[in-house]
Amino acid sequence: MQLASLLPILYRLLQPSFPNCLWSGDRNSRAIALTFDDGPHPQYTPEVLAVLDRYQIQASFFWLGACVNRSPEIAKSICDRGHWIGSHGYDHRSFPTLSPIQLRDSLEKTQAAIYNACNLLPEKVRDVRPPNGLFTPQTLKLFLQWNYRPVMWSVVPVDWTSPGVTTVAQRVLNQVQNGSIIVLHDGAYGGQDVAATLEILIPQLLQKGYQFVSVDTLWQQAKIHH
Repeated sequence: MQLASLLPILYRLLQPSFPNCLWSGDRNSRAIALTFDDGPHPQYTPEVLAVLDRYQIQASFFWLGACVNRSPEIAKSICDRGHWIGSHGYDHRSFPTLSPIQLRDSLEKTQAAIYNACNLLPEKVRDVRPPNGLFTPQTLKLFLQWNYRPVMWSVVPVDWTSPGVTTVAQRVLNQVQNGSIIVLHDGAYGGQDVAATLEILIPQLLQKGYQFVSVDTLWQQAKIHH
């Protein structure tokens, strides 16, 4: 439980220091973003899509380029449904461990993989979420220089440690508020439970009056209100 209880505190500490990142949307709006990292996955991602289809919810997916290359047809089915696509780097290496040249390569290779699978132009894949949430001021400077937008999170239920569907859902429900950016995983870690978690979570969030929007919509709201 330690990590799960530390992350909200860390979030409150980091957020004011890095105002150029998108940490959450407008606090006066019931709009929240449901986001997924580490996909697309051949089994878990289609399970997620089935739930999102049923509730007609738009989500945002932060993809690993290597996974897009492995499952291009799944990537395309997500794009075709109008979900928002961002980058999680090519192979989940922490950005601070990469040189600027390696970082740029990781991001451009991911954009190329997405273009090949979905025909989505590289300039449409500008949102980047750093693997493991790790970045430095230098990372952000490079993002800005290269015209990428750093996207973080406000609700991290630590689902990759597989604490169980009920626990993950409860952590989200305890932390969610207006403008929240929720992070779940549809990859090798955490993905086996993600569809079952959504089955619990989505109806309860809808019942509380939340509206699911893309990360792009939250950027637009943030620009208007800040």
